[in-house]
Amino acid sequence: MDLQNEEMTRRLREMCGGSVQAFDAFYAEFSPFVMQVASRLVGERMEAEDVCHEVFIEVLRRGKDYDPARGSIKAWLAVMTRSRSLDRMRRKARLEYPGDEALQRKTEEAGGSGEDEVLSRLEREAIRTAIYTLPESQKKAIMGSYYALQTQRQMSEAWSVPIGTVKSWVRYGLHNLRKQLEKQGWVDQLEGGNPHDRTTHRS
Repeated sequence: MDLQNEEMTRRLREMCGGSVQAFDAFYAEFSPFVMQVASRLVGERMEAEDVCHEVFIEVLRRGKDYDPARGSIKAWLAVMTRSRSLDRMRRKARLEYPGDEALQRKTEEAGGSGEDEVLSRLEREAIRTAIYTLPESQKKAIMGSYYALQTQRQMSEAWSVPIGTVKSWVRYGLHNLRKQLEKQGWVDQLEGGNPHDRTTHRS
């Protein structure tokens, strides 16, 4: 653990023990980072400020469980901020999509304490967050295709739209999803024969 993370871990323990001074130092150090991540995801400053507030409340509640061996405080805060941002976007939309439970379950399945497991969890959370930023038609097409495991024909019949329209929603959805992941700093997450192959053959 580097010296900065070691120092901030000590302050985290102190603030969870009731130290106002430690909280002020921890907040001053990490609130700009949390705001940056939240703003990039939710897109509105006031929404990002609310997310930031929720994150630091959660930090106070869960700080005693932070394990430096599982990653840096910044990585821990990034996961927390992405989760709270996604929760806020979902509450705001108040919409349910086919495959929503499967998507959430896949995100939560990644566990363990190694670096690869932590990275996998971050990737899954990034994909989950990015999906919920898509336009509604693209969002439900991606969710239906890859998480509810519906064929494009099934979606076409269920939504009373031409199958070509569904194909376009999936294609543009994947394109916009990639752009969102690039904006978050994740590149090539959808390559390697994962969603593209299934899109081609599920009609």
